[in-house]
Amino acid sequence: MARASYGKLVAILSVRSRDIAGAEDALSEALASALEVWPERGVPTSPEAWLLTAARNRLRNTARAMMVRKSAEPEVERRLILPETEEPLADERLRLMFICTHPAIDPMARTPLILQTVMGIDAARIARAFLVEPATMSQRLVRAKTRIRDAGLRFELPERGDMPARLGAVLDAIYAAFGDGWDGLDHPDAPEALTGEAIWLARLLVALLPEEPEPKGLLALMLYCTARRAARRAGARRFVPLGRQDAALWDRAMIIEAEALLASAARAARFGRYLCEAASQSVHIQRPITGHLNRAALRTRYDLLVQQSDSSGARIGRAVVMAEAGEPRRALDELAHLAPEKVARHQPFFVARSRIAALADEPALAAASMTIAIALTDDPAVRAYLCDQLAAISRS
Repeated sequence: MARASYGKLVAILSVRSRDIAGAEDALSEALASALEVWPERGVPTSPEAWLLTAARNRLRNTARAMMVRKSAEPEVERRLILPETEEPLADERLRLMFICTHPAIDPMARTPLILQTVMGIDAARIARAFLVEPATMSQRLVRAKTRIRDAGLRFELPERGDMPARLGAVLDAIYAAFGDGWDGLDHPDAPEALTGEAIWLARLLVALLPEEPEPKGLLALMLYCTARRAARRAGARRFVPLGRQDAALWDRAMIIEAEALLASAARAARFGRYLCEAASQSVHIQRPITGHLNRAALRTRYDLLVQQSDSSGARIGRAVVMAEAGEPRRALDELAHLAPEKVARHQPFFVARSRIAALADEPALAAASMTIAIALTDDPAVRAYLCDQLAAISRS
């Protein structure tokens, strides 16, 4: 329950108090109090409302202690007192996400700030995703929250014309949360799962900005991935790569929805990162229908993706397609030009390099790359699959 409600409650509290760090502290104290009180008195009928009231009271007491002048109390009351109600709590997460992308906030902190405050992901996990030290990320997040509080930023959605400029960081955070949940094999239908939250937030964005193609592209991308979830594991929970999955296990309804979103977004003729990635997934979806993978179409989409984002992931994906289309040497050269600090602990890079090296008839490089990939893999099923791949390389 705490994982599912954390971001929602922080958003409600911080939108009223305009102090994200203070809201987080108050909610942490409320959760600690719940651990003491609920075992004795029982879980309340509305746990979220109980936590909100407890956290709100702590925020109010803290604010009153800091404001020594009596004339400030009406403003404190206006900001912190919420109406008592049994109605479901309004969800302020989307508003808080756009607040975290305000131009006054360091661009390097915007997406991580959303991940921590809205999605409840801890700083250490965020640091790993952004390839920085945990202490560096923690400092970055603290500075961003202090900036929001001290600058007195307005806690409301930006004007509609200003939203597209802030949209990228919001989309990046949603996708990063989806990836974090996907790596942990969250069940996407569970309300507390990060994958489910990410899809839900993407749906809100699509409804809020129907003319923008990138939210549709992101939602389509996540639906394509989620549609294949049941096929990712076989007997004894063995990992099954995309090319060997049983397409009969794919969720047809999700795929149809994703295809419709992709077609709708493409009509805008503005191809950003997420629309390109969704289009690449659509090519994979066609394989069971056509009987083969259209590598030419996939290469075209990866070329466009590299033009749009020039990310390590885009270049790695393009290199694999290049190698499987008969250009493994060129693909190895593509990987060699990636910045070492960006891929040193990036498991997909070493999996891709092993595959490409094998196609280039370089078994020593293939084996060495796969060994590193195995060391960087946390999922036992994926590690077992990669160990089998290493054994196959050694036998060849």
